[in-house]
Amino acid sequence: MSAPDPLPGLLVAVPVVIGVCRIGALLFRRIGQPPVIGEITLGILLGPSLLGWISPAAQHWLFPAEILPHLLVLGNLGLLAFMFLVGLELDLSALRGHSRTAVTVSYVGIALPLLLGALLALGMYGPFAPAGVDRLPFVLFVAVAMSITAFPVLARILTDRGLYTTPLGSLAMACAAVDDVSAWCLLALVAAVSTSGSMEQAAATAAWSLVFVACMMCLARPVLARLTRQAGKVAESSVLVFVFAGLCVSAFVTDGIGIHALFGAFLFGVVMPRGSRVVELSAARLRAFTVPVLLPLFFVSTGLRTDVSLLTGDATQWLWAGAVLAVALFGKFGGSTAAARLSGQSWRDAMSVGALMNCRGLTELVVLNLGLELGVIGPDLFTILVLMALITTAMTSPALTWFRRAPAPEPSVPAPQPVTAA
Repeated sequence: MSAPDPLPGLLVAVPVVIGVCRIGALLFRRIGQPPVIGEITLGILLGPSLLGWISPAAQHWLFPAEILPHLLVLGNLGLLAFMFLVGLELDLSALRGHSRTAVTVSYVGIALPLLLGALLALGMYGPFAPAGVDRLPFVLFVAVAMSITAFPVLARILTDRGLYTTPLGSLAMACAAVDDVSAWCLLALVAAVSTSGSMEQAAATAAWSLVFVACMMCLARPVLARLTRQAGKVAESSVLVFVFAGLCVSAFVTDGIGIHALFGAFLFGVVMPRGSRVVELSAARLRAFTVPVLLPLFFVSTGLRTDVSLLTGDATQWLWAGAVLAVALFGKFGGSTAAARLSGQSWRDAMSVGALMNCRGLTELVVLNLGLELGVIGPDLFTILVLMALITTAMTSPALTWFRRAPAPEPSVPAPQPVTAA
């Protein structure tokens, strides 16, 4: 007996997901939140946390089992394109004039949540680690998940508030750039440790990763620069095909190495030349389709894996969720704020930087889905970390509004009146 044809189900589910996530983005933008928060939230509500809880039959009708692998593949294609765009937008020139402060804030903002996250993970290993997972990859993954900053969401928040070109915006982008590169390197290490059967295999994976990075930076980057200078004679559609094919090939190589396809797509974006009209046009076309159409399928795939009911039957689970949120806030916001203040920033700017660096957004979801696919974390911890990502990202805009509010004017002291004779 042949398997059911998934196409009819996809023709129903895909437009529903795109439409619902779009509505969520518009609604959350109206209340001052980044659109991605609305997309993530609505994607989660389409899963077992709400729709599956209210009507399991409706959820099964909308997302029958035969279409789920295809939704995941389409969502992952959108995610690969998005990671390429993140790498392309990662402009390290923002470090000029801020390199010392940015490195200090970023590394303190990574080191403190890494340390606190590792200590927390040691306590969570028993109740949360899936069977067969060693302590080292579990602790490393939870620690890295605590240290993430969402570079794209941060850039969008700064742009929406007119802060992108200000000194604060430049500093925040520089800090996020250093944070992003460092976090992805750490995550590549976690992936290598998780997928390798021994430390020797992990070392081999790390060595091949360094070889690939060196080839991309030293060989592929100048070749791409030369090709883009000659691309004026080529049809723009051909450039788009080349860009998409290139990110897929790069993703395929890193997947074969053992550090996941996402790293290849991200690195291909990093080595693409900046300032090229044809590259920028191709990136804009890629963004115009993948972000509103394919990326919501990744959100709903995340939502189908997120089940809040896993936490409702045990108060201890909520205590762990509270501990995760407290560590995430204290480590990222507290560490970044303290480092910025010690680097000479005013309290107002230091706390603004801390609030921005605490934004985790879509990048955190990418990391969490990677951990679930690698089998390092289970569905219960995945749900806790997704909720932490949503809460910390949703806090960013209100916190920034509070910290950037105009200071209260100094109370005026009335001038002394001359004393007149009676």
